Amino acid sequence: MQKNLKKHSGKIFAIVVVTFALFLIYNLYHAPGEAIDDKFVHLLKTHGYVILFAWSILEGEAGLIMAGLLSHTGDMNLYLAIFIAGLGGFAGDQIYFYIGRFNKGYVHRKFKGQRRKFALAHILLKKHGWPIIFVQRYMYGMRTVIPISIGLTRYDAKTFAFINLISAWCWAAITIVPAWYFGEQILQVIVWAKEHWYLALPFAVIVGGGILYYFSYVTKKKDTK
Repeated sequence: MQKNLKKHSGKIFAIVVVTFALFLIYNLYHAPGEAIDDKFVHLLKTHGYVILFAWSILEGEAGLIMAGLLSHTGDMNLYLAIFIAGLGGFAGDQIYFYIGRFNKGYVHRKFKGQRRKFALAHILLKKHGWPIIFVQRYMYGMRTVIPISIGLTRYDAKTFAFINLISAWCWAAITIVPAWYFGEQILQVIVWAKEHWYLALPFAVIVGGGILYYFSYVTKKKDTK
């Protein structure tokens, strides 16, 4: 049974994503308030830990930042938020790992256009060993590829799980704690941005576009090596 679960890890991941999306849509629709941001804040306060866990499976830093802000306002417990977010990040990478371990044919077909990234991931694993598991969460464009590529190898599953768990909790703490500590300043910026959205929007577009361009350039540069 355990082997079958691991073999169908890709389908399980897809079901988790769809279920999470439907959960958000349904509860947002029924949440009190007229504005979508008010509905979303209410949803986070009501089902915060469930959303945080599911969001962390997808390794979305936005959810962790919101958890830090809710911890600052007292709507969530800081230590519990870090613990749950770490478990979610751990679960996500474990799913990716077992997609590679038990669905090699599917991976080769699905990721045929990303062979260079998989080759780079194998090189990084051979060159740096276990630390690459620890830092892959911070490598744009490689966060999915690396755990899948490690699953394709004979790397020990228990070793990967242990390092992955420690890495996930560190990732959660590094993201949530600053948002909690600087919560007042972040909330002031959010209020200002809502009141002066016409000034904040171009700035957000420029900054966001610059970040996307930079990481896209770095990824393409690595792929050409």
